[in-house]
Amino acid sequence: MKNLLKFILLVLVLSAGVSLLYDYQLRHGGLKLSPRATSEKYTLAETSTVDSKDIASLASLSNERRKLVAGVIPSVVSVKTTKKIPMRRQYGLDPFDFFRGNPRQFRGPADEAMVQNSLGSGVVVTNEGHIITNNHVVDQVDEIEVQMSDGRTEKARLIGADDRLDLAVLKVDGPGVKPLKLGDSDAVQAGDFVLAVGNPFGFEETVTDGIISSKGRPNRADGFGDFLQTNAAINPGNSGGPLINLRGEVIGINTAIISRSGGSQGIGFAIPSNTVRMALESLLKQGRIIRGYLGIETRPPDPRQPDLDNSGGVFVDSVLPESPAAAAQIKRGDVIEKFDGHSVKNITELRRLVSQVELNKKVDVQVQRNGKPLTVTAQIKEQPPNYQLAQVAPQPDQPKPQTPGGQDEDQSGAAGGALGSIEVRELTPQLAQSLGVPPSVRGVVVTRLGAENVSGGLRPGDVIEAVNQEPVASLRDYQQVIQSLDPNQPQVLSVCRQRSRSFVVVKPR
Repeated sequence: MKNLLKFILLVLVLSAGVSLLYDYQLRHGGLKLSPRATSEKYTLAETSTVDSKDIASLASLSNERRKLVAGVIPSVVSVKTTKKIPMRRQYGLDPFDFFRGNPRQFRGPADEAMVQNSLGSGVVVTNEGHIITNNHVVDQVDEIEVQMSDGRTEKARLIGADDRLDLAVLKVDGPGVKPLKLGDSDAVQAGDFVLAVGNPFGFEETVTDGIISSKGRPNRADGFGDFLQTNAAINPGNSGGPLINLRGEVIGINTAIISRSGGSQGIGFAIPSNTVRMALESLLKQGRIIRGYLGIETRPPDPRQPDLDNSGGVFVDSVLPESPAAAAQIKRGDVIEKFDGHSVKNITELRRLVSQVELNKKVDVQVQRNGKPLTVTAQIKEQPPNYQLAQVAPQPDQPKPQTPGGQDEDQSGAAGGALGSIEVRELTPQLAQSLGVPPSVRGVVVTRLGAENVSGGLRPGDVIEAVNQEPVASLRDYQQVIQSLDPNQPQVLSVCRQRSRSFVVVKPR
């Protein structure tokens, strides 16, 4: 009892000491909060230090940007989705659980599901109320709502979606929708001014500006050449929102970022509007995206071969059996220089040109064979399941993917290089549910990053869906892909974190 009284007395003495010290600082310290009997005199500036005539062009530019933003905002929507996740029902109550720190509670029928909400963006593109957004924003959800710029909230129906392009088409039936025109992404050039509009982190109608940083990088094998790159700030929640040009046209749909922090670091990517237009019309007319294909494996022309004109073109490394390329008698070693009258400078252009051709249409393909020009005719067919339009073959000095032996089926470290300290495991349905990722996501889960700072923004729990655009649907796929990586080069990972997707660059140690 005496010790308790001493402790209480000590606390009271310390409290009094702190109060006295604080009072002393108020009276004699740096705060100087002495009361005044009269108000403090002040005078605000009445004129600007800058003559408006000297910045007339800047003022005009500001007004024009206001008009541009005001014209596009009514067509951009916030996409809000709801997903119900089943929970195990608890029966009975054990009073001893309270002492074990694990109390169980009774749950009724209404408590047997946990509601998960997600945010994204979209843009109205038809007078009938069709909205373009990303597939990963609305994938495997129970309810979709869109909020208009005037505050209205409308139920939206999913018309169609494609996970490969990461595009989805929604529809609202409410009146007063204002569509934006899909522009010509082929006419876009690096340096063009653009706006990104969307719902980042739940802040509706956020507008950021920038330029087109790059477009159509030649002969990139990882798929980045198919996107428009921009430095306009794109953050989680911007997915599905439009990239706008100076004419107020949609030239892209914002879809991913490369980031080490999870937020914008000036490298964002948008799906080109011409690709969006093709997907939209195919989904609305056919109910699915119809893809044409040639059926070739390709790599860039080898500059060491003097008999080839290396000004451009796509080198045919192999021809798939029973494909349109095989029927047209395209052969290994040919260099495709023109397709349907259009020059082909790289793989990206060839992909785009083939995808835009109507099915069963016969097109002229000009190739260079043994140093001589030759024109053949190919009849474009629909791409079979699990085929790619033009696959990129490994370079001659890179090993073919091999299946490693003796690996643990549940967890594995990478085979060295940039991924050497990252450990992953198989993504199971139960694990996907606990991580909050959509059921349709396939990949491997990051379990440990290691001591080295090579993660590049990865976190435990991230799902790696692809490495350098090579899908990794399982642990075995992941192990096969990493066997062919150059350990001295950075690797680009497609990552799903809950319901948000991004690209992460992992550099070697």
